[in-house]
Amino acid sequence: MLTSDFDYELPPELIASVPLERRDGARMMVVDRASGTLMHRMFTDLAEYVKPGDLWVMNDSRVERARFYSPDEKREVLRLEALTPLRWKCLVRPGKKFRLGDEVLVGVEGHRGKVVEIAENGERIIEWETLIDDDKDGHLALPHYMKREDAEVDRERYQTVYANAPGSIAAPTAGLHFTPEVLSKLPHAFVTLHVGVGTFQPVKAERVEDHVMHTERYEVSAETAQKVNAAKRVIAVGTTACRTLESVARDHGKVVPCSGRTDIFIHPGSEFRVVGGMFTNFHLPKSSLIMLVSALAGRDLILAAYQEAVKERYRFFSYGDCMLIL
Repeated sequence: MLTSDFDYELPPELIASVPLERRDGARMMVVDRASGTLMHRMFTDLAEYVKPGDLWVMNDSRVERARFYSPDEKREVLRLEALTPLRWKCLVRPGKKFRLGDEVLVGVEGHRGKVVEIAENGERIIEWETLIDDDKDGHLALPHYMKREDAEVDRERYQTVYANAPGSIAAPTAGLHFTPEVLSKLPHAFVTLHVGVGTFQPVKAERVEDHVMHTERYEVSAETAQKVNAAKRVIAVGTTACRTLESVARDHGKVVPCSGRTDIFIHPGSEFRVVGGMFTNFHLPKSSLIMLVSALAGRDLILAAYQEAVKERYRFFSYGDCMLIL
């Protein structure tokens, strides 16, 4: 397969850069895999598609304010992972200003740190002299396609209502639609997968099979494993929940309580051991995410659905409309 096989034309004005007034106000395209039909509904119609024995599995990771700027705002640090409170794995910009041993300053007050290690992939390990307050000095790392800095509205809306486990750089965006009221109507369980910076990046390899997937940390509780194994049908809310369940089943034969890191790459031809349906947003062209949903519903059907979504002026990406694949 070629990465170009998962491309599509998207008018820029259909990219949602701000959230709707209502969290649950999105349109929802329903994709029926058996019949190949597409239906236009609203997210608030979701409960109509719940069947006895269903379990909706969601990612409860919480987005951290992980982007930091120097006092003059000319340098940027993006925390990928806090190895300890004072030792961070980071992406930096511009790289030439973050050489080994260089001093690093972030925040209005200029918290001081030092580059102590540079990885082959360009990631930096930075050690800080004092603790940094994310709420005071950090920013949400909104996806590049929004073409704006984070604002006050994003503090609430770029976070699911059930976010519980801090650790993500980006939001598990399918979950952004859910309100406590909608959630109360669904039999559900939670996994945790901390969304990394690579999630929304286009696949650069010419052949799909040559793509090297980024790794992300996950955790599955005993309660969730029990519910998943007892369910008649598992609906993954988002690609991150799907990747977690399928990774654990791949490694253990079924879903078991565990934690670890996954680099699972699900694309057409991959076997689904657990997930029988998915609730998701509309994804970037040539991304690993559109390949994942194509693995579940078929490339031709997904591309037809995206073409229909463009025709009907759906809103795309993180703050956009949603899709239910059954």
